[in-house]
Amino acid sequence: MKIFAKIRGAYAVVVISTLVTLNIFAFLIFPKKYYKKIKQLFTRAILALLGIKVEVEGKFDPQAKMIVMNHSSFIDIPVIEAIYPKDIVWIAKKELFDTPFFGLLLKLPQNIRLDREDKRAIVHLLKEAKEKSKDKVIAIFPEGTRARGDKLLPFKPGAKIIANKLNLKVQPIAIVCARERFDSKKMELNPGVIKVVAMESFPPKGEWLQELREKMEQLIQQKKKELCLQS
Repeated sequence: MKIFAKIRGAYAVVVISTLVTLNIFAFLIFPKKYYKKIKQLFTRAILALLGIKVEVEGKFDPQAKMIVMNHSSFIDIPVIEAIYPKDIVWIAKKELFDTPFFGLLLKLPQNIRLDREDKRAIVHLLKEAKEKSKDKVIAIFPEGTRARGDKLLPFKPGAKIIANKLNLKVQPIAIVCARERFDSKKMELNPGVIKVVAMESFPPKGEWLQELREKMEQLIQQKKKELCLQS
């Protein structure tokens, strides 16, 4: 029932806010070499307290230097941080970095800021991505924001430009049923399973972005029929 989903949603907000705050303090206290473990500790705690179980299908490619994912819920980021074996650096819009307090969650682990109003942004983006991809994996939502409907939003060209220019091996990751479990716009929580599908990785060549969107859309729709109406 919707009323119970709303009550659980309010509980989720309290849990997430509390653990994000503790995570930020942990970043301030401990050296950067512990950040990956800190992120996994707190994101796994968030999922456990919200009653969300993550099932992984496929294998993460240890040679991949960029992961691209669909985006439908705030919970997408904790899901990926909780299960991905390597340290991740996220590309996020400037506005999120400027958010009071929460912005620290992005700034302290040195994620990459994207200023869409700056004409030189792509130059800075490529420079930062090149440096940070040496020892981390670049993570990006090519839709640019959370999708509201059942279809993926058009993919913005940033992911393709970065991967092609820097020759970063790409692994797509499909996140299935995240919004059905936690709708971060309606603030409704429905505990259950989120499936993460590690798709086949590839070296970036040519105009691969649109083809990837179509493959990811098809895969997500298929997996939704199998999973999202359960529990």
